[in-house]
Amino acid sequence: MPNRIDQKFADLRAAGKAALIAYIAAGDPHLDATRELAWAFEEAGVDILELGVPFSDPLADGVVNQLAATRALASGTTAQGVLDCVRAIRAQSQLPIVLYTYMNPIYRFGFAEFHRAAEAAGVDGLLILDLPPDEDAQNAELMQQTGLKRIRLIAPTTPPARIAQLTAGASGFVYYVSREGVTGEQAEIATSLGERVAEIRATTALPIAVGFGISTPEHVRQVTQHADAVVVGSAIVKQIAEFGHDPALVEKLAAFVRPLAAAAKA
Repeated sequence: MPNRIDQKFADLRAAGKAALIAYIAAGDPHLDATRELAWAFEEAGVDILELGVPFSDPLADGVVNQLAATRALASGTTAQGVLDCVRAIRAQSQLPIVLYTYMNPIYRFGFAEFHRAAEAAGVDGLLILDLPPDEDAQNAELMQQTGLKRIRLIAPTTPPARIAQLTAGASGFVYYVSREGVTGEQAEIATSLGERVAEIRATTALPIAVGFGISTPEHVRQVTQHADAVVVGSAIVKQIAEFGHDPALVEKLAAFVRPLAAAAKA
């Protein structure tokens, strides 16, 4: 069976469309809601779901996503709980799922065991924020032995030689961080976006997704002029923070992401 991420991008490329990747913190406000949101997001047009594995020290995240991780941990969410949630999502969905995580939860779980368990649960890819490719080469136990895609991050400050190194070790897609700093909504898209995406594209045939700071359908339309996918995270997480205890949470979040998904396909 082809990897769901690869299949999704192949289908979208054939249709001349871009992907919307939605990020939420797994377990915020609780894992039952995460499962329901995944199903609703797929129906609303989300192409790939990025699930954050909650961690106490999320250094790449701004305050919105930090608070989401705190809420998820307070609800009792664990790495195993996230994998169980993915398995439950798979009962009625083939939506590609990427786990957005830091190394510590995986290390505590057991690096090789986590990869095997994630793949068995139905995860398609991992974005490990604080595991650079240099560590893979120097530590044999960090070399993954599964079919999970390894998504790599590239920043605006990444030099050309480093870009080539990162894309050489990437699979699934490449995630370009459109702004310096941490996650969070921004008023405008970086003016250097087109130039930077072209620079990355010169080193790889993988799809390029752009994230950090994207929050409106207009932002999505601007990004998809250059990239194959757009990631919306903090704007969605902020809605979960506002409506987390609302009985209509799932319906309200689906209504929020639907125009974002439509903009990606425009």
